[in-house]
Amino acid sequence: MSRPGASGVRTAGPAVAEAETSSAPGFGVRLTAPLLMGSLLNPLNTTMISTALVSIGHSFGIGAADTAWLISVLYLASAVAQPVLGKLADTLGPRKVFLAGLLVVIASGLVGALAPGFGMLIVSRLLLGIGTSAAYPAAMAVLRDESRRLGRPTPRPVLARLSFAALGSAAVGPALGGLLVTVVGWRGIFAVNVPIALLALGAALLWVPADPPRERAADGSAPKTSLDPLGIGLFTAALTVLVFFLLDLARPQWWLLAPFAVLTAVLVRWQLRAPQPFIDLRMLAGNGALLRTYVRHGLSYLLIYCVMYGFTQWLEEVRGYSSGHAGLLMLPMSVTALVCSLLGARTKGLRGPLTVACVLLTAGAGLLCFLSGDTPLAVLLVAGACFGAPQGLVGTSNQAAVQAYAPPESIGAAAGLQRTAQYIGAITASSLIALAYADAASDAGLHLMAAVAVVLGVLLTVLTLTDRALGARA
Repeated sequence: MSRPGASGVRTAGPAVAEAETSSAPGFGVRLTAPLLMGSLLNPLNTTMISTALVSIGHSFGIGAADTAWLISVLYLASAVAQPVLGKLADTLGPRKVFLAGLLVVIASGLVGALAPGFGMLIVSRLLLGIGTSAAYPAAMAVLRDESRRLGRPTPRPVLARLSFAALGSAAVGPALGGLLVTVVGWRGIFAVNVPIALLALGAALLWVPADPPRERAADGSAPKTSLDPLGIGLFTAALTVLVFFLLDLARPQWWLLAPFAVLTAVLVRWQLRAPQPFIDLRMLAGNGALLRTYVRHGLSYLLIYCVMYGFTQWLEEVRGYSSGHAGLLMLPMSVTALVCSLLGARTKGLRGPLTVACVLLTAGAGLLCFLSGDTPLAVLLVAGACFGAPQGLVGTSNQAAVQAYAPPESIGAAAGLQRTAQYIGAITASSLIALAYADAASDAGLHLMAAVAVVLGVLLTVLTLTDRALGARA
């Protein structure tokens, strides 16, 4: 049986191809179940809050501008925490980080469920963003360790399940949130994290293998922990400033670009000098395939989130659909995303599914340019479905690309940076929607947003078709 190379990419062979089509021993249900339960918590909480914002606002006598921070703070915390916790998973061991993240999720759920004031809800969402961010990069690192133990790469269907868990939980989030608010009140959307995290914690304690021993230093001494706290701090500060700038492009705070530029320059200088940097810039500079994967992933989700939030808002405010009906209209998008995440796992290449995703994103954005208040319902359903297929294909294929191109010893941090690119795309999308709609959704605003999306879709297609590395990977 062939072994993965230095980059973690599989070598061709019938035994490997056969292994990729099934979850052979070592990648079975016991290993993957806790990883999937932990990985669904972050996307679930990004969408579940949407149906509780009005109730929370009424409870504390605050408006939409204030409750929006419950969304923003989780995105910010997740964008920063994913690569940081990925680095910790690579350094301290993924099982330890996975378990610690679940404990933080349990604490955040209790804080939110018992919060006496709105400030504590912000704290709860901040903790929730940090805790749930541990699962995905730690899961990728666990799979890397299992791959090393077995001497073969992680099967694509296993990666697809991680993508499926994220897409599925995000899709059911609004419905689950609405049910909890109706039955037990808005505190239920915080409390529900506790039993899910407890189940994942118990399963991980039983079934996730102990972290493999770390290699000792050349002199036989215990290995030093290389966390690069200064690099982590500079990265966190720079990304925080950037996110605050992106959150309000309608009224841009241009002065924020100055501290961002300074922090970025200091971060780059330190990462190039540090013996064991938090972000290996030299590796990224020499690993164009991985760097292009991040750009491709961020651009793809910028377009996807424009539709997920912008198109839905247009359906409600321009077409007059209720929140429930708008959710039903977006159901083809969710179902298509789930189906395509599984189909993407059955493909052998990366360029094919990614190219299909780019074409559909561009076509869907083009279709949005012609929608109006009297567009037939069937066309609206097709528009949503055009963005569902790319969700599944992009998620699965870019996960496989990170596994293929990232150095195996840094897969946790690499997977975290992939999610950071996704969250920056989501935040930029929300700002683009605010810029296009201003005070309320309109046909003109939708068309402006769609025109920008078409341009970005064409750029994304060109980047994918011209990426030679994609054609070299099966």
